Amino acid sequence: MFEYEMAAARSADLIRRADEYRRAREAREARKALRRSSRGREAEGPVRTQRGRFTRAA
Repeated sequence: MFEYEMAAARSADLIRRADEYRRAREAREARKALRRSSRGREAEGPVRTQRGRFTRAA
């Protein structure tokens, strides 16, 4: 009986962890979607260049 209770507790713990992981992933995706949707409304966007920080030597 003790092993069954341990297995049930382990299963409940794994389900809880999976739920926490899923909610964290959904929150990250929601923040990312919010940034994408608000990107077009900004007056000026961040400056991003393709060049590196230093110039080429040759």
